[in-house]
Amino acid sequence: MTERFTLRTAAIHGIMLILALLAIVPVYWMVITSLKPDNEIFSLSVWPDSPTLENYAYVLTGLPMLRILWNTTIMSAATATAQVLTGLLAAYALTRWRFRGSGLVHTLIGLSWLVPFQVTMIPNYVLASRLGLLDTITGLVVPNAAAAFAVLVLYNAFRGFPKEVIEAARMDGASHWRTLWEVILPNLRAPLASLGVLAFISAWNEYFWPLLLIRHLDNAVVQIGLQMFMTQEGSQWGAMMAAATLATLPILGIYLILHRQVIDSFMKSGIR
Repeated sequence: MTERFTLRTAAIHGIMLILALLAIVPVYWMVITSLKPDNEIFSLSVWPDSPTLENYAYVLTGLPMLRILWNTTIMSAATATAQVLTGLLAAYALTRWRFRGSGLVHTLIGLSWLVPFQVTMIPNYVLASRLGLLDTITGLVVPNAAAAFAVLVLYNAFRGFPKEVIEAARMDGASHWRTLWEVILPNLRAPLASLGVLAFISAWNEYFWPLLLIRHLDNAVVQIGLQMFMTQEGSQWGAMMAAATLATLPILGIYLILHRQVIDSFMKSGIR
């Protein structure tokens, strides 16, 4: 029994090690490529012979990279905050307020998740144009301020919340607003943190909508900035990898801050 358990444990750890390497190697290759001079870009060595920071200097001086990173951070943070807030309010309403057609509303929200954003891009563009939101960070945020995924995740979290606690708060005279913010919210930090991280990453990686809306480089986001290194004359791989490395730092920082809540959320099956 012990031998079988040991072999099983070793096999599981072996598989996890392979998966970890598959995830780490591309990131490592991105970093070392950003440190390579032009004559070593296509070298297969695991470390550059002459590491240099020229690519980072070129990115920071040739493009308003810091401004682009700031734009992306503000856009992603605003989008994630709006999605968590709207998802929180919608999930509470669907789980606590029983009304005719609530099941249909939940179903429609779930079906809307299956509609790709590319289908609604043109109507959103026309609306943003009429509202004067073209080439603005606000125009990037507003169409994504509510997300079906956020509603569904928090809906499941609310359904798993003990009803006795909510009823006790109601008997003490707490309003719906107070119950939500003072009773439920402090106990849902894990799913809220994981949802916030996922929403932030999704907004950070958005490409098609910023490409359609943004006109000037000063208002661009990271995905548009990376495209600047791909020209008809060829791709500047070193500079592109340096910019991509810089673009990963905010995501890494947010995960390091919230990683405990994210892990707790997955362990408690807050996201299925």
